[in-house]
Amino acid sequence: MMNKSEKIFFSIKEVALEIGESEPTIRYWEKEFHELKPRKTPGGTRFFTKENIELLKHIKFLLREQKLTIAGAKKRLKNKHANDSDKTKELLLEKLEFIKKELNDILKQIAAPEDLSKYNP
Repeated sequence: MMNKSEKIFFSIKEVALEIGESEPTIRYWEKEFHELKPRKTPGGTRFFTKENIELLKHIKFLLREQKLTIAGAKKRLKNKHANDSDKTKELLLEKLEFIKKELNDILKQIAAPEDLSKYNP
């Protein structure tokens, strides 16, 4: 039997219980917050991922705890994604610099190979 931590997809009923909101509220938030994209069967049954649930918890926090309007929460989420995007870009640039250095080291070895005869039996 699969435990909760191993599950990949969750029904809207499970999500509603997890985050403490009603199913209609979750459906409404899905319409309002385009970042929230649960998978749907051809019949329209929603299946949420752990990432969807975390986003719903964040939306709930913004609306219920921070008392933001839907528009305010959308703006906050947009800015968060922009900040996340900037951080991701910065990390990717650092990784790219590391890869460039590694490639330069490899190219130097190819251009001036050490005596390889010691590696041949």
